[in-house]
Amino acid sequence: MEILDAVVIGAGQAGLSSAFHLARLGLSHVVLDADAAPGGAWQHRWDSLAMHDVHGIAALPGSTAPGDSELRANTVLPSYFSAYEREHAIPVVRPVAVDRVEDEGGLLVTHAGDRSWTSRALVNATGTWSHPFVPHYPGITTFRGEQLHTADYPGPEHFRGRRTLVVGGGASAVQLLGEIAPVTDTLWVTRRPPVWRTDDFTPEVGRAAVALVEDRVRRGLPPASVVSVTGLALREQEREASLLGAYERRAMFVAIESHGVRWADGSTSPVDVILWATGFRPAVGHLAPLRLRSPHGGIQLDGTTAVVDPRVQLVGYGPSASTIGANRAGRTAARGVAAWLDDEAAATA
Repeated sequence: MEILDAVVIGAGQAGLSSAFHLARLGLSHVVLDADAAPGGAWQHRWDSLAMHDVHGIAALPGSTAPGDSELRANTVLPSYFSAYEREHAIPVVRPVAVDRVEDEGGLLVTHAGDRSWTSRALVNATGTWSHPFVPHYPGITTFRGEQLHTADYPGPEHFRGRRTLVVGGGASAVQLLGEIAPVTDTLWVTRRPPVWRTDDFTPEVGRAAVALVEDRVRRGLPPASVVSVTGLALREQEREASLLGAYERRAMFVAIESHGVRWADGSTSPVDVILWATGFRPAVGHLAPLRLRSPHGGIQLDGTTAVVDPRVQLVGYGPSASTIGANRAGRTAARGVAAWLDDEAAATA
């Protein structure tokens, strides 16, 4: 039986960065990816998302990232990831859908169907895209129109002439309203009033926002999105939607009915489509056998190391769920794996 130094689960930005740094440290590893092709979550993004919409992509370590352009992000970035895997000989095995990770005699065994990999340490880089979140509201199953999550967004033409209710207060909701409002009638609802950013998004502002998210995972709380602490901003391509009143937000409805929604005052509004821009949750269900969650519901981390099990590194989780954060987390995780292996070697010497 081959025992690897580490198994990396996920071949997005965080997983590839982790693999790069594990290789530099001379640690044996494999990267297991659920997708059939390179590109991480980017290959699943909607066609209208261009490179100039993604707020810049941090380069993977030892490479140069694609620049701003009108080209589709869901083709440019998978091509970039694919070339990176080849250039750096990243040992990716795909498609591999991991079922669970278990402790067997002090080693970690990663199971995927009838296959398994045994390692001394684990880097989990599964991100959030595969785990879209839709909150439950009374009557949600009675709605006769169409319900979509941003993970399934098919582009603005799909909504032409169909009254669309967009639910959610994040950047995705703002961007999708910008695309949909010019072709149809829209309503926007959020649980809390949106916080609009009026200052420039400087590196200092970004670091302060990330620090707040880091504090949550350090305390074992479920991670919050970075945008929840940075606020929202309209871009030039959303100007038309703004002039149409798309960003005149309403408070959340209290119930969903067969052909629309009911508001707190008892009135109703008919809608044809509900677009849930309600975000994602960390895809960490396969780690459940390791019992990593704190009493607060999140996985408590010291850097990228799981506090209750230092064999496990989490990247693309909380503050590292961005391309810049993912790169830094990959380096930190590889060093964490090396430190764990050194400690284990010293303990058995």
